[in-house]
Amino acid sequence: MRYGYIGLGNLGAHLAASLVQAGHQVTVHDLNKDAGARLVEAGASWADSPEEVARASDAVITCLPSPAAVTSVVAGDRGVLSGMEPGGTWIDMSTNDLHELGRLAAIAAEQGVDCLEAPVTGGVHRAAEGQITVLVGGDEAVFHRHQPAFQAMGGKVFYLGPLGQASVIKVITNMLAFIHMYASGEALMLAKRGGIDLNLAYDVIKASSGTSFIFETETQPILSGSYDIGFSLDLSCKDLHFAYELGREFGVPLEVAGLVEQLNLRAKAKYGGSAHSPMVVKLLEDAVGTELRAPGFPKDLQEYLEGRSRE
Repeated sequence: MRYGYIGLGNLGAHLAASLVQAGHQVTVHDLNKDAGARLVEAGASWADSPEEVARASDAVITCLPSPAAVTSVVAGDRGVLSGMEPGGTWIDMSTNDLHELGRLAAIAAEQGVDCLEAPVTGGVHRAAEGQITVLVGGDEAVFHRHQPAFQAMGGKVFYLGPLGQASVIKVITNMLAFIHMYASGEALMLAKRGGIDLNLAYDVIKASSGTSFIFETETQPILSGSYDIGFSLDLSCKDLHFAYELGREFGVPLEVAGLVEQLNLRAKAKYGGSAHSPMVVKLLEDAVGTELRAPGFPKDLQEYLEGRSRE
């Protein structure tokens, strides 16, 4: 099957590379043509517009930073739906608004184009390893048609049911990740101010009931001082807003998530939306005048992947 991939950012580039490596015919596009250079070297083809991607593909995957970007790429001028033939499939791997996703899926259906949602969770480093978790919603028969591609990109693939279900659970997983991030920063700051060596504190917490996936991986670039996990405050604020809206829609008070959303918004205002999302913890560092630094931790998750993280 011929796949198109649009959106070659921190996640998309790795996911598209996994498709190429698995032997699929892949056509790629991004606003930044340089982002596709390595994929083209690996065997992918480049297209100059989303419409051209669709004309060369049986299914087009989008992995984009915002609902507005998805809408523009899919339904805008020279968009995916301009070039896709009936019987094709549009697969959105973005963290999207489930209502806008449903609206676009209805437009696609009018053209005879199927739609799946397939957001991913687990971090950029897992995407690079082909081990990220893929959450799929939509028609089950369409899911099975594209299941080999999902398995090529991810380690665990979950079929959630009708369109929209994957968007809900993806927002939930991100909400938890952002809560864990700030809570981990508070824990490390207590240790630091209490006179405990942060290398030792990290090892103890990792071996305790208080550990989490986020603590074990994404606090490491905080301790090195880079904060770089390949994810921005713009994106964390977007996803936390999605969680807030779902809470209102489903009648669930999200008091902790609401507080963490406000902390992320404050960090965005102070450090800029393009700053790394763990810089929300820098708010605490600035407030108490103490940096969370320790030797031996990687500057980013690429170093973590390469085995230079703590064992």
